[in-house]
Amino acid sequence: MASQNSPLNLLMVFFISTSHFIRSHCADDATHRYDSIFSFGDSLADTGNLLRIQSGGSSAIARLPYGETYFGRPTGRFSDGRLVIDFIADAFGLPYLPPYVSSSSNEDFRKGANFAVGGVTALDDGYFEQRGLGGMIVTNCSLNAQLRWFDELKPSLCKGTQECRDYFGRSLFLLGEIGGNDYNVPLMSGLSVDAVRGYVPDVVRTISSAAERLIEIGAVEMVVPGIIPLGCAPVYMTRYSSTDKKDYEPETGCLKGLNDLTKHHDTLLQDALGKLRNKYPHVKIIFADYYGASIRFYQSPRQFGFNDPLKACCGGHGPYNVNGSVFCGSPDSILCSDPSEYVNWDGIHLTEAAYHTIADGLIKGPYSTPPLMSPQLSQTHRGSCPHSIIIYDSGDSSSAKDILPTRWELSSWEVRYQTSLSASGTVGL
Repeated sequence: MASQNSPLNLLMVFFISTSHFIRSHCADDATHRYDSIFSFGDSLADTGNLLRIQSGGSSAIARLPYGETYFGRPTGRFSDGRLVIDFIADAFGLPYLPPYVSSSSNEDFRKGANFAVGGVTALDDGYFEQRGLGGMIVTNCSLNAQLRWFDELKPSLCKGTQECRDYFGRSLFLLGEIGGNDYNVPLMSGLSVDAVRGYVPDVVRTISSAAERLIEIGAVEMVVPGIIPLGCAPVYMTRYSSTDKKDYEPETGCLKGLNDLTKHHDTLLQDALGKLRNKYPHVKIIFADYYGASIRFYQSPRQFGFNDPLKACCGGHGPYNVNGSVFCGSPDSILCSDPSEYVNWDGIHLTEAAYHTIADGLIKGPYSTPPLMSPQLSQTHRGSCPHSIIIYDSGDSSSAKDILPTRWELSSWEVRYQTSLSASGTVGL
């Protein structure tokens, strides 16, 4: 047995002390990595823009039970509480993003802004008008319109090319979730799933072009989510109800064709993001796997505290608590007693409980690579944090190797911090 003052014991004390310092330093670095967050997207990310565009009252989201779980009042979020973007802001110690269409002329956007609008598409309105679907578009705030809003805001955030590059270099950009409505519009208009697959390349091209525009402005860290499983939405489970078991996934009970459409979108989007990474190697472009993070709810609902994952908490009658005449927030709607036991909130959107679990999968992994809290994301801009420690001991290291993980090699009295930024192969996707 080694004596109390043996080199090995001293080594272990040094290692533990150093490791504690490293963990504390890196946790602080990760929490305070970003000075601001800018978000674009649709109703899965909207924190109040559509509510202000529609001037409040007439919209269902302007009334309880929307917002009841966390805020105790409607805020313009399409849920009972917080969204993924709210949990991401929390994780980095930033305030919830104010909607760009602000009710206050003195709104401070220096810590970020939310341009997402409920009901919007990535593609411009004209794309759908040319196909006879213009009447299904809720607003004219497509992804390009949101980028124009960002251009309008930019002069109030920074002046000059270098100052703006420095400012946006300390910002996180979330480009989505967006794209789901580009498929909802034609699907709700009666087009077949096969016909709607033809829209996917144009939708993905638009999202990729928007990402490139933000990179040219100065974005260096960006999250681009895929879309949640369309085939698991109660509104589609109701609309496409079938007696043919082959139409459903046996492991989830969701509609197979619509989930295949979702996965096709995500595959093309990841291909497009790969091309952007090759073109802009200095930019961290993270694909956020919303599909993977949420499909778990339908495969193993009890594991996450959910009961019937295919049924809406708030809505009309029917097997999925959804119908075409009674909507969440209307006087005749049926509200569940505990939204935390439900995945779906109103037939399309998810509950705070579901969004919280999705956000955890992005922040901590494994549904974004690297995880958002990974120190690897910000080493270029905020200094490096170690990802592993290699310890060297000039003496016999056999006893130490029995205690320390095998990848730590003891061959001299030195401690080397290894960030492995390029060697690990874990930066990017």
